[in-house]
Amino acid sequence: MRCAWKELLGVLPAWIAAQADRTGRDGLRELRLRLEKPPELVMDTESVWMERRVSREDLHFCVNTASRYSPWAAQTISEGFLTAAGGHRIGICGEAVVKNGTVSGIREISSLCIRVARDFPGIGERAVKLSGSILLLGPPGSGKTTLLRDIARGISRREHVAVVDERGELFPPGFDTGQRLDVLRGCAKAQGVDMMLRTMGPAVIAVDEITAEADCEALIRAGWCGVRLLATAHAASVKDLHCRPIYRSLVSAELFNHILVLSRDKSWRVERMDL
Repeated sequence: MRCAWKELLGVLPAWIAAQADRTGRDGLRELRLRLEKPPELVMDTESVWMERRVSREDLHFCVNTASRYSPWAAQTISEGFLTAAGGHRIGICGEAVVKNGTVSGIREISSLCIRVARDFPGIGERAVKLSGSILLLGPPGSGKTTLLRDIARGISRREHVAVVDERGELFPPGFDTGQRLDVLRGCAKAQGVDMMLRTMGPAVIAVDEITAEADCEALIRAGWCGVRLLATAHAASVKDLHCRPIYRSLVSAELFNHILVLSRDKSWRVERMDL
């Protein structure tokens, strides 16, 4: 198991970082900070609560340190998250700033959910042996990104893999990228898939979290060009996937040969697409 632990501690106020380092170095999954409440360290099997309460200054410290005031970070904050160095995702809650019916930012931040990015080399070996395109399904926190990362890395031992890493969570700097793996960071998935298809000559294109019809359309274009696909989507089962309008075109295209359905305990099973 690998983790950019120093990078995680670097975005935390000193008093929170000290206890997180003592308590959660090996088992911390999430760190939840809520205004005027004690921090919650979500471990593999339990939660550990600190005694001191979180201040607004603590919340601002995390956001400002993680974002480094970059324009890209400001854009992702409007979507409710930040990606800190090391691939750690910070979910943000507070008062939304809405302009012309669209959320443009979040002010008066009231809580943060910091998900610790950990790398587990070898967990995807069983899936690496599968031929064709693979779609990973699961609820938030089920380990889709972690499994996708290892499958992509494993496939790169024999084929060229192009990764569109929109949020910088799949392969942040410092993570092992395998032998034949190229990463495009910070680019929207739909545009990135088209760019990789035109410029990198991949055998496989990998993306994390299909969330828009444009993502589906880009994957369909790539699939019709003979490229294998490796992707994740939020759904508890193939039945749930069929019920979500956003995925209708992807389901109809029948591009995926294998559907891996993950559970919150990080186990996974294979289901058929044609329910």
